[in-house]
Amino acid sequence: MSVKTNNIYGKITISDKTIERFVSHVATDCYGIVGFAYRNFFDSFISLVKFDSKTRGVKVRSFGDRIFIDACVVVKYGISIKAVVEALKESVKYKVERFTGMVVDTINVKVMGVKA
Repeated sequence: MSVKTNNIYGKITISDKTIERFVSHVATDCYGIVGFAYRNFFDSFISLVKFDSKTRGVKVRSFGDRIFIDACVVVKYGISIKAVVEALKESVKYKVERFTGMVVDTINVKVMGVKA
């Protein structure tokens, strides 16, 4: 799906894949995030076929003008996981809403591992 809106200049459509790539860039800029992990075996298998690692661990669904984000991350060892996840959610929500002009409804973060 995609997010669609209208303004005085015309119609704007942003694909979910574009938002996924943007979220992955924003998340890698957050302190304490080492990288992303696949959500399950099926996703890792599909990535072998598609060769698209830029959106690994990020899934975006949109419904109307609402955006729902799921992220599976690996955090740095020795840092408060709660603080890292809260900072990630806050940063992603703010930047995606500014980028798209839409409302981010929920951000689900799943910590898949810790890396030194």
